[in-house]
Amino acid sequence: MSTNSFLGTKSYIATDDLRISVNAAVKLERPILVKGEPGTGKTQLAIEVAKALEKPLFEWHIKSTTKAQQGLYEYDAVSRLRDSQLGDERVHDISNYILKGKVWDSFDSDIQPVLLIDEIDKADIEFPNDLLRELDRMEFYVYETKELIKAKNRPIIIITSNNEKELPDAFLRRCFFHYIKFPDKNTMKKIVDVHFPKLKKMLLKEALDTFYRVRDVPGLKKKPSTSELLDWVKLLLAEDVPAEALRNTDNKKSIPPFYGALLKNEQDVHLFEQLIFMESRNR
Repeated sequence: MSTNSFLGTKSYIATDDLRISVNAAVKLERPILVKGEPGTGKTQLAIEVAKALEKPLFEWHIKSTTKAQQGLYEYDAVSRLRDSQLGDERVHDISNYILKGKVWDSFDSDIQPVLLIDEIDKADIEFPNDLLRELDRMEFYVYETKELIKAKNRPIIIITSNNEKELPDAFLRRCFFHYIKFPDKNTMKKIVDVHFPKLKKMLLKEALDTFYRVRDVPGLKKKPSTSELLDWVKLLLAEDVPAEALRNTDNKKSIPPFYGALLKNEQDVHLFEQLIFMESRNR
């Protein structure tokens, strides 16, 4: 049954502070801006909020070339020109060439929807400001058809950012902000339990110890994320790797099996190998 409070789902472990932030943003009718390192579940949050509250979800994934206007609508002048050359009757109704964007789709929803604006920091620096008026007033004007489009129901707006660039102050003032901290061991254990409920406790302990040991290596270019841990655990189970193989007792076995699931570039692999070599010399 749908409620107006997000409590997490069976497949998504939401910390108390994340639940509080989501529910506060909903009550304030403000977009929630979610930051955190890649792999901490920012995009998945919108999917799980929609699932938990039983609301339709509209996903707008931003690229470096995305313009704010595309979220509202686009006018396909090229198709209209082509149809006019072919004598197509559609050409007399300009609305046939108006392509709705995800924001318009969410405004049209008869049920309050969840609108995900994913990785907003990938776009041009002016992108957030170009959406300020529309997200504030919940309306926009279609000049080609002279229509004013108003939201039937104010969407729950979840905006994610990987901090690739700073967002404008005017935009930040209109958002409720939450930073998803990287999960500690206890939270991560719950996350792994959701995905692998039959995982043996000893293997889980050794896998988490190894994972956080890798993450704690100073100077890593890319620290392994939650999703990479889950991939790694899946491999350990598929290959029936025993917990003993993960224990750091034998220097020759200090590099974890299937480390390619955790370390994603040669610099980090080399750095990890150097650390192991230094540890072995200090024994």
